Amino acid sequence: MKKSDIQSVWTDKKRTIFGLPWTFTRYFLTETKFITRSGFFTVDEDEIDLYKIVDKKVRYPFWQRIVGCGTIIIYSKDADTPTKEVRCIKNARQVSEIIDKYMNLMRDKYGIRGRDFMGLYGANDGMDDNNDIDDN
Repeated sequence: MKKSDIQSVWTDKKRTIFGLPWTFTRYFLTETKFITRSGFFTVDEDEIDLYKIVDKKVRYPFWQRIVGCGTIIIYSKDADTPTKEVRCIKNARQVSEIIDKYMNLMRDKYGIRGRDFMGLYGANDGMDDNNDIDDN
């Protein structure tokens, strides 16, 4: 898939320590997915459905803050990518709000709320994890 094939509402490149987009990692936000494309000879794409995002965090490390960048950390219920770091992008706060907007649109479309994700992984649901019928 070429970059022109993706109908994105936002896109940016991961930036270097000087705030310059001289890397081979590009981020795309579409109306339904967050896509990370990285690599030069071998290109890898990773997608997260927006409705699977559980939480986000914006971090401003010192060197990124100097050049006006930040990092967004996305926590999701995606089996392939439970944590995604969107590193060193411009206007991290505004991008986080755009992700929120489309995430909520997708959740409304599918009728999903944050409470629907509770207890999926690692929660104590009161069930015995042993497969024993009788513990005697």
